[in-house]
Amino acid sequence: MSGRPHADSPERTRAHRLGRRLRALREARGLTRPELACAAGVPLRTLSRLETEGVAQPGLFTVAALARVLEVTVDELVTAAGAVPGLWSTGYEGRTIDSFVAALVGAGVDAVADVRLTPISRKPGFSKSRLSAALAEADISYLHLRSLGNPKDNRAPFWDGRVGEGLAVFADILAAEPARRELAELAELAVERSVAVLCFEQDESRCHRQAVLAELHQRTALPVAALV
Repeated sequence: MSGRPHADSPERTRAHRLGRRLRALREARGLTRPELACAAGVPLRTLSRLETEGVAQPGLFTVAALARVLEVTVDELVTAAGAVPGLWSTGYEGRTIDSFVAALVGAGVDAVADVRLTPISRKPGFSKSRLSAALAEADISYLHLRSLGNPKDNRAPFWDGRVGEGLAVFADILAAEPARRELAELAELAVERSVAVLCFEQDESRCHRQAVLAELHQRTALPVAALV
């Protein structure tokens, strides 16, 4: 029987992934919600619930009709909804907020962990309040983990080829109790959901998040992939 899944359940996570994927495909094809509903022969209310509320077990014929209009297979939609927990490495350098959110949705990311020391940016949309709002619109949760941020005086080594020096300094930061607590929180989240670890640099080798992700991989054995 179809219906809304319970909050925070695996079914809810899958349902919201499916809704995000449907919305992303619809918008990529320039269709409004009423246009897609009409073309697929699906009630507008049903499509609205799929995209915004999450339906635990949408009817197969409904999903098949939407897939046909969106020019994807049912398997592709189901696979997107069932994306496994894991870790993503991402930087917003060179991105717009719209392209960034679209990449997250396309990868099936459920949560963004911001590891900037200070979540402020001159790039439109990437300061904490606006970023969290943009992510919320896509049903992606946001958390800022300040204790996993890299101090300003330890950033130059990552930029000018002294990465080993920068990692050595940052290792002491990760060993401190505040960072250990936030690492534990992030590891717990990553074994349940698909999480993107965010900083500025697009190239992970020039960013301290490589150390954060290495520690998370050691704790969880989850794969780490670059979000492109």
